[in-house]
Amino acid sequence: MIVESKDPQEGFISAVNGSLVEIKGLENYVRLNDLIKISNHNFLCQVIQIYSNRIIAQSFENTNSIKLNEKVISLHEPLSMELAPGLLANVFDGIQRPLDLTFEFFQEGRLNKGLEFPSLSRTKKWHFIPSRKEKDTVLSGDEIGTVQETLMLKHRIMVPPGYSGIISYITEEGDYTIVDDIYSLKNGTDEKSFCMLQKWPVTERKPFSQKVQPREPLLTGVRTIDLLFPVAKGGTFAVPGGFGTGKTIIQQNIAKYCSADLIVFIGCGEPGNEIANFLKQFSETIDPDTGRPLLDRIVLIVNTSNMPVSAREASLFSGITIAEYYRDMGYDVAVIADSISRWAESLREISGLLEEMPVEEGYPAYLPSKLSSFYERAGIVATLGRDPSGKSRKGSITIIGSISPPAGDFSEPVTSATKRVVQGIWALDPKMAYLKHYPAISWINSYSNYPEYVAEWWDEIDKEWPDIKLNWFECRKQVNEILAKENDLKYIIQLLGQKNLAEDQKLELYIANLVRNAFFIQNAFNEVDSFTSSRKMLGLIKIILLLYNSSTQLVKQGFLIDEKKCDEILNEIMRISHYVPNDDFKPIEKLKDEILNKTVSLVFNIHRK
Repeated sequence: MIVESKDPQEGFISAVNGSLVEIKGLENYVRLNDLIKISNHNFLCQVIQIYSNRIIAQSFENTNSIKLNEKVISLHEPLSMELAPGLLANVFDGIQRPLDLTFEFFQEGRLNKGLEFPSLSRTKKWHFIPSRKEKDTVLSGDEIGTVQETLMLKHRIMVPPGYSGIISYITEEGDYTIVDDIYSLKNGTDEKSFCMLQKWPVTERKPFSQKVQPREPLLTGVRTIDLLFPVAKGGTFAVPGGFGTGKTIIQQNIAKYCSADLIVFIGCGEPGNEIANFLKQFSETIDPDTGRPLLDRIVLIVNTSNMPVSAREASLFSGITIAEYYRDMGYDVAVIADSISRWAESLREISGLLEEMPVEEGYPAYLPSKLSSFYERAGIVATLGRDPSGKSRKGSITIIGSISPPAGDFSEPVTSATKRVVQGIWALDPKMAYLKHYPAISWINSYSNYPEYVAEWWDEIDKEWPDIKLNWFECRKQVNEILAKENDLKYIIQLLGQKNLAEDQKLELYIANLVRNAFFIQNAFNEVDSFTSSRKMLGLIKIILLLYNSSTQLVKQGFLIDEKKCDEILNEIMRISHYVPNDDFKPIEKLKDEILNKTVSLVFNIHRK
């Protein structure tokens, strides 16, 4: 990113400790979080401590080449994001330097020190369509005009927060760069011109009108999540799991298929090959709605494990600031952070250099509050400003953060602190992962606080089979009860063996096995099975529960379980869930009719006890 200095004040370097730089001469001219620049190297640093005779700043570059007494100037502004058309389908580092532009200049494939490239192109022209006219009165957040940023997303140019007035000038429809003046506001005797480009500090949340209670789920296409552990639009979720349990696959799948309008993916501290694989997938995967690569609706903030830790620490807040910008346009944004653990490690490293008193496992005492300051910026809000028609806007930010606890220990500090600030977790079980059960979400250790909020939404869209009194909430409740009974029975099986169980207990085990293998397991690399629509998901689970409820009555009448029929039904439902496309509902309807009409004995033979 390029930062221009205003009336620069000068100081000098008095000490260097790792990524921290001690500076004298600026202590009376800077504020916390202000940027300073080391002139000889063009390095940016951020002020994190101010004393009476010195300041401490964290460098966003490796400090090996820095020498004592080198000149430092204050830039008099905090680390800020450039917000304008051109963010989508772009890849930035933790302080919004464009990595694709960097690679064009330096083919050796690394980020050279002291680079200054503009975050967004100053030469690319965008087609601006004004939606206001001269002499209109506008307030903060009001729409001035629009730009078609991608095929599906209309970028709204809005009055920046803190400004209002009468439009004294607005340009005609045409092609402009993001730094061309397109309108002017007059407020009393003051008149100010504005371009498409805005800047906003990463540590300060963008203002909004009011928060709104979440009502709609963020559909992921993952059956386990959408049924048992739903996340609402505007919610917060964590995905803790040890190495190899499938965190990255789940997050990439959600980024591909979730019902958000756009994705902000933050790779903080992950290996470079994972990020490269992610980029490759999203540039090759085609969005069925647009016919364009999925990358067109994604902003990537990337700070890999070999990049400076200070930029890694800033990357979370860089990503959420960009998400807030699109939220204010009225869009639903999903922020996916991978991983919070590596971000917390950068906090620990900086805290150790500052010689602060550590708490458990060396993490700083302010880790929970720092995590909270990130997650609290999620939510569904009524935004500032209105459209030209006078209509208000609502937008949302949903945050999903993965955690990599050492040895899968969920009691470690980062996981414990995160569980206190999020509203649900998808806990990944290594035993399930090693058995190739994807997603390896444990239905015992996971939870969600959102079912009561989104149940009404599911009732409104559930138009299938009104004669069957099973809605989404009831389906969820019954599945939980079946899985809980199976968990209790495993101790009895160890003592007696499965063949010695009562018929009703065998039924519980069979249905639980059916739920796990035909409903929960999905193949992330299968084009059909990687995403399940809400209609197909409800149809599948209703068939299983219809089978369960009708079979329960037959067991009470003395019928026996036919294991051969059990296997046939399992294979049929697995075939439907894994290979029948979402829009082909006929096999589900056929199976439902057979269960209701009892034309085929699906599970039991006709012999009485």
